Amino acid sequence: MSTVTARTPDQSWAADVEPLDEFNQRLLAATHPPDWTNPTPQGRYNMVVIGAGTAGLVTAAGAAGLGARVALIERRLMGGDCLNFGCVPSKALIRSARAVADVRHAGEFGVRVPEGVQVDFGAIMERMRRLRAKIAPHDSAERFRSLGIDVFIGDGRFTGPDTVDVQGQTLRFARACVATGARPVAPPIPGLIESGFLTNETVFSLTELPRRLAVLGAGPIGCELSQSFARFGSQVSLIDLAPQILIREDRDAAEVVQRAVTADDVRLLLGAKVSRVARSSGGKTLTVESPAGTREIEVDEILVGVGRAPNVAGIGLEAAGVAFDERNGVKVNDRLQTTNPRIYAAGDVCFPYKFTHVADAMARIVIRNALFFGRAKASALTIPWCTYTDPEIAHVGFYEREAKERGLKTTTFQIPLDGVDRAILDGDTDGFLKVIVREGTDRILGATLVARHAGEMISEITALMAAGGGLKTLSSTIHPYPTQADVFKRAGDAYARTGLTPFAKGLLAKVLAWRR
Repeated sequence: MSTVTARTPDQSWAADVEPLDEFNQRLLAATHPPDWTNPTPQGRYNMVVIGAGTAGLVTAAGAAGLGARVALIERRLMGGDCLNFGCVPSKALIRSARAVADVRHAGEFGVRVPEGVQVDFGAIMERMRRLRAKIAPHDSAERFRSLGIDVFIGDGRFTGPDTVDVQGQTLRFARACVATGARPVAPPIPGLIESGFLTNETVFSLTELPRRLAVLGAGPIGCELSQSFARFGSQVSLIDLAPQILIREDRDAAEVVQRAVTADDVRLLLGAKVSRVARSSGGKTLTVESPAGTREIEVDEILVGVGRAPNVAGIGLEAAGVAFDERNGVKVNDRLQTTNPRIYAAGDVCFPYKFTHVADAMARIVIRNALFFGRAKASALTIPWCTYTDPEIAHVGFYEREAKERGLKTTTFQIPLDGVDRAILDGDTDGFLKVIVREGTDRILGATLVARHAGEMISEITALMAAGGGLKTLSSTIHPYPTQADVFKRAGDAYARTGLTPFAKGLLAKVLAWRR
């Protein structure tokens, strides 16, 4: 079992994905080739991209595909957090955790599973590493070189308003994009650093299941991994200062997930603060303070999931005339242009919504605006997101509280899944769809879906909002029966029924009586 303290951006970094089995060696060969030789700069580039996470990869590939001369710089691993420490490995673990839950609940479906079925955590982690390595070539240095991009492995640093230094070589550019992403942060708890802790960058290097695990932070990362590790067999304590998990979500949606993680034996310590961490003979001891009093919890590992900070240090932003701060990252306008008009930024380094799909969308804005005098705006994006617990919470647009804060008059339609036939048949009835529309219209302002596959389903609402459609469209759209997506049609039908006022109903009754 491996515990690593968080790295700071000014520390030298070596590709240290663990364990170095065949799968991680394949990952490193793709994302940080040990024998890689940087190219010789080709004069002035149309676009120089610093950072090869999602935002950087999409910017580089899109610009090169349109004929631009492009350089891409990465000091760590190609693919960034998404491939190496985020979306890909976490969803592999979540899928295994769902398989565990399905086996344990198989009796509800008439399937008798013999007692003594065991979870092989080593095999789960090996599967994750194997699948991650399988996906890695798509983000590899070699693939991007094959796209005609000059790929530089090493530290990139602005040395002026239109120059970047990479390992002693100077790259000149007409335009540049900062896409250096973000990193996990740790709360200032006495003894935490000395005791050691896991983050999303190190938890996927575990080879043994922690018998006792404390998770600090009941946001998306904390909830997803708490539930998964509890299903694997860890004794999980999830600790947060907030009175509920997933504090940014509507309370009724968060409560559904809260019941689910509690049913998976996650111990919730909400409204609680860890005041100290110390090493002990049995592992690590956390002192937890709450209104109920002070208690000590002994665990084997601590996972920190309390937030992320933009990677702005050590890349020469000052020399380039790019304004930034340590908390919010690079300062950009609505067209993602920095205070240096030659330089743009995209992804986690400059935007509050730190999601892979948002980084992708922002990169496309950068390409249009930086290379082709476009006027695309980040504020025009319709952004969905999902927390991949079981059930999932997916959301797009405004929450009810946000609409009220903006002075918008709204109507809410809430459809429980326990009235949707396929959800009943699947045993997935503990959830709902909530759609917020502007009062007196069918225009959708926002939606929240709590369902086992909410992340797969929410795009129907997102596409409708982006296209300017409304609930009338949902009502008139034929959905296959039976599917859980029928919940959308039911929301549309609920809106349609609002037009049937007592007066209209009486009038229709008279017309139909006349026609008999």
